[in-house]
Formats: sequence, C-alpha cells, structure tokens
Amino acid sequence: MESAGTQTITRSTEFNSFSSNTSDDSLTQKRLDTLLAVNLEIAREKMLFHSEKERMEAALMKNPLSDKQVFAYFGLLLGIFPPAAIFARFLMNAGNFRGEDFWILGVVAIVNLISAVVGYFSGKVVGKIVGELERLSWSKMLLVLPFIGFLWGALAGGAGGIIIFLFGAVFGAMFGAAVGSLALPAFAIFHRLMKCGDQLELKHFLPLSFGITFIVCAFILGW
Repeated sequence: MESAGTQTITRSTEFNSFSSNTSDDSLTQKRLDTLLAVNLEIAREKMLFHSEKERMEAALMKNPLSDKQVFAYFGLLLGIFPPAAIFARFLMNAGNFRGEDFWILGVVAIVNLISAVVGYFSGKVVGKIVGELERLSWSKMLLVLPFIGFLWGALAGGAGGIIIFLFGAVFGAMFGAAVGSLALPAFAIFHRLMKCGDQLELKHFLPLSFGITFIVCAFILGW
C-alpha cells in the first residue's frame, strides 16, 4: 500500500510539471508573436514614411484617403465626365437636337452610370497596384502606368459602351483606353509627390482629381 501511494504522488508531480512547461511555452509564443507584430509594424512605417516629418504630417491629416479610395474616386470621375464630354462634342457637331432626340440623353445617362460604377470598383484594384508601383523607381513606375491606365480605361469604357451594342463597346473601350493611358500616369505622378505614407489628404485629392479630369474633358471638347 505504501509503495502504491508513493507512485501516485510521483505521477501527479510529473503531470503538474508538464502542465507548467506547456503554460510557459504558450506564454513565450504569445510574447514572440507580439514582438514580431511590433517589428512588422515598425518595418511597415519605415517603408511608408521617408522621414519623421512625413509621419507626423500623416498623423495630422483630417480627411486621409487610402490608395484604394483615391483611385476609386478618381475612376468614378473619369467614368462620369469624359464620356459626357464626348457625347456633348457629338451633339455640338450634329448641331440639330430635336425634341424627339431626348432619348439619347437617357442612353448617355446609362452609359455614364455604368462607366462610373465600373471605374469606381476597378479603381480599388488599380489603387492597390499603383501603391505597389510607387515603391519602385520613377522610371519603372512611369513605364508601367500607361499600360495599367490603358486596361483600366478599356474596361470601364467598354462596359459603359456595351449598352450601345458591339459598336458602342468597341468605341467605348478605345476611348476609355486613350483616356486612362494619359490620365492615370499624370494623376499618379502628383499622387506620389503629395501623399504621406499610403494616404492622401482630401483637400489635395479634390483639386488634383477634378483638375486632371476637366483637362481631359477640355481636350475632348476641343477647348
């Protein structure tokens, strides 16, 4: 009986020791995970901000926009105004707009709506791509951006033009590709210069985005 009691006590002690070791390992792993997360955040901040001044400016932003938001809103503008400008140019060249032609305005509204929606949602993907490209050298970024803009514009323009059947889709894609291949590089240059980290202040975004959009519209209208 005494021997059996001694064995039971020994096993209990070994079990408690095993549980203690497991608890210590779990605590160590949690501390290690926390340390790795902190190091990753520090590395991310060093990659995003070139100086302490830039980091402070980003922290003081009142209405910061992420890369995805910036290019989504820019895609929305490009989906609304340039297609409207091309239709306005067409109507000005036609010179004779009669009452029974008002249905054209409905078609224009649908085309603009589709282009704007596609430009907005695809702009989120474009924003992520441009954000990565902006980490590269200027020459590499400027080399790739026209192709990204070409595809972006072709997608949004073709989607909007599809309402006018095959001809509209082809023309819309060609028109959108031309606009995107020019507008995106121009916008991205200023975006890279003006942003802090991966954010752009709203008060900087508005004049930049509307300015480039309206310049494109002015070229379309021949002003």
